[in-house]
Amino acid sequence: MNKIINYIKETKVEMDNVKWPTRKQTIGFTVAVILVSVLVAYYLGLFDFIFKQGLERLINK
Repeated sequence: MNKIINYIKETKVEMDNVKWPTRKQTIGFTVAVILVSVLVAYYLGLFDFIFKQGLERLINK
């Protein structure tokens, strides 16, 4: 039980040293993640469409 209490105390001390991002930084990072996710989804969707068209042409010959 003593180890758990020490762990919680040490965790609290470490959390006091954490430098949290500002609201502006958080919004900026969130927008960046959303944009990258949309771009990757578009990129993968485009290649999926291209491969699908190629396979359909091979199969329907």
